[in-house]
Amino acid sequence: MRHDFAWRNQTDLLWGALSSGGAFLVVLNPHGKPNPMTIGWGQIGIVWSRPVFSVLVRQSRYTHECLRAASSFTVSVPAPGTLKDELALCGTKSGRSLDKFHAAGLTAAPAQHVETPIVGECLAHYECRLLARTQQAVAHFADADIVERFSYKEGSTHGVFFGEILASYTTRSQAN
Repeated sequence: MRHDFAWRNQTDLLWGALSSGGAFLVVLNPHGKPNPMTIGWGQIGIVWSRPVFSVLVRQSRYTHECLRAASSFTVSVPAPGTLKDELALCGTKSGRSLDKFHAAGLTAAPAQHVETPIVGECLAHYECRLLARTQQAVAHFADADIVERFSYKEGSTHGVFFGEILASYTTRSQAN
């Protein structure tokens, strides 16, 4: 059973996850198969007068390729201190040659408003319709320390994917 919340009301749970192990970004690959990836970066706010979840994915990742072709994505946030092994697997293995849902023992549960599934074992979920994609360029960074710290060179920066938040909710069975 789900419990809807305003997209801005569970940010402490999201920020906690992003700063201590991550959350799951799920996108369909070009063949329609769901691909979960662990993210440690993300932003929620207002862009274009809409609630938006922005995710950053390095250009070298298979998930980047999937997001370039997708129309939606979901972000699923585990309960604090849970799913550490699953997050580690989804953050270190490529979905190009591995079914990460199966390998991690995770459930691809249906979302309510987008085709992309959520991670059924997680506590909070964001369903997003892709609005825009942009690619960072090394020349656009004003702080050279960022370029050095994250080993950026042309072709290795992050893409930024902006998704309109269509639904945000917790799974009550996990919240209790």
